[in-house]
Amino acid sequence: MISAPENTTVKSRLLALWREMLAHMRCDGAVYACVAIYTLICFGVLQFYGRWDQSSHTLYFVQWPLLFLWFMPMMAITFDLVCGIHRFGGNRGRAYRRFFGAKRLARLFAGMVLLMALMIFQGSFTSLKNMLPILADGFRYDTLHADIDRYIHFGYDPWRLLYPLAGHPIVLAILEWNYSVLWFVICFASLFFVATSAWADGIRTRYMLMFMFVWVFCGNVLAGLFLSAGPAFYGEVTGDDSRFADQLAFLADGQARSFQLYLWRIYENGSAGFGSGISAFPSVHVGLITMNALFLSDRFPKLAWLAAAYTMLIVVSSVYLGWHYAIDGYVSVVVVALAHGLLKSWEARSQFRSPQAVLIDGKD
Repeated sequence: MISAPENTTVKSRLLALWREMLAHMRCDGAVYACVAIYTLICFGVLQFYGRWDQSSHTLYFVQWPLLFLWFMPMMAITFDLVCGIHRFGGNRGRAYRRFFGAKRLARLFAGMVLLMALMIFQGSFTSLKNMLPILADGFRYDTLHADIDRYIHFGYDPWRLLYPLAGHPIVLAILEWNYSVLWFVICFASLFFVATSAWADGIRTRYMLMFMFVWVFCGNVLAGLFLSAGPAFYGEVTGDDSRFADQLAFLADGQARSFQLYLWRIYENGSAGFGSGISAFPSVHVGLITMNALFLSDRFPKLAWLAAAYTMLIVVSSVYLGWHYAIDGYVSVVVVALAHGLLKSWEARSQFRSPQAVLIDGKD
């Protein structure tokens, strides 16, 4: 049995953990407010048009918690323990106390709650993305975007410049893995780290606001104003099956083409699915990696060249795999870079300092 003093100690520690966690959640209030407003707008659009069949919120209720409430926390705890044991040598008790203390756990739990709010945000994004063809009356800008691409690339569709150099099945497999798997790991592991680590206290609010900006402004607002489907669906939306026929023939047996066909089936059925919705301009894929590259470059200037090179690889891959016109990526890079710079300038002018940094000065 637990003695009375021990029971009191446990209760006091749990209370301290709870208070610390609530303090962190209050500091994340701006993010919660944005999620709530965006979700209400989404619900309003679905209700106004009577298209609740396009709601995708429940589709995230399994994969998202598995990722952010189980898999990534286990990876983070394992990493912390390995680093702690290595750092403190044989003093494992000290390592455990450091990485399972109230401050560390409070930030971890508060971050996990924040990530669950972002699950609702992602469901709202997908729902609104599903609505874009309805709101915009179809995909009306593919021909224009493809023509602009050809004009600025010396009279060639950009993929025709890439395939003579890299039109090989091995290259295709590598780029598909990088574009879907490695990109996902980088972007969403970074999201988890910023949400749950005290080391990110100084940038958390700005990072989360930029994360939502990319999805909402690039993926909903600009996408809705200039809705295009992308090269993968060019024939379906324009009636011109020949322009990208050779590219799609090369991609036919690949992973990217399989997912593209899945998206088109969902679109034709008028239903919602996990990750559903079709829009090419501008590229959210490129926007998110650009955002992470900019934050990485701010923190580690010597890695700026590597971040820029990887961003360019994603831009090229988006064209190579038929997801995007080149201008989709170019515009995303410019828009995200401008937004990043403006938000940093505003932060500097207002002498902004994240409230979390007062609680935990960047340390566990």
